[in-house]
Amino acid sequence: MSEPAEVLTDRRAETSARRGFSTGLTAADVEPGNVVTVTVQGKPLCVGRTVDDRWGAIDDVCTHDEGDLGDGELDGTAVECPRHGGRFDLFTGRVLALPPVVPVRAYPVRVDDGVVMVDLP
Repeated sequence: MSEPAEVLTDRRAETSARRGFSTGLTAADVEPGNVVTVTVQGKPLCVGRTVDDRWGAIDDVCTHDEGDLGDGELDGTAVECPRHGGRFDLFTGRVLALPPVVPVRAYPVRVDDGVVMVDLP
């Protein structure tokens, strides 16, 4: 059974302040090969976990038509926008497939004691 949202928020805030990273979610929240949308410090992010257990995060909004990338699919390291099929690299934010031509910003991610940590500037 999952913890109530307020407990998760409190734990994330504590961990963020302690380590200097902003917490997105726990590792158990994301199955390998999937992406999710989280809001970290008021910023929507697409956080993904590859099938080989690597983690990445990019801005959650597609630069082509403002689609929610966290609602898309993860194919290898490519996040596909559910609106028009544009693809972005989960680790660099680089455009991998049109129609978008402008990349999204990518953020370093690490997992610390089961908590996914996203480093925001």
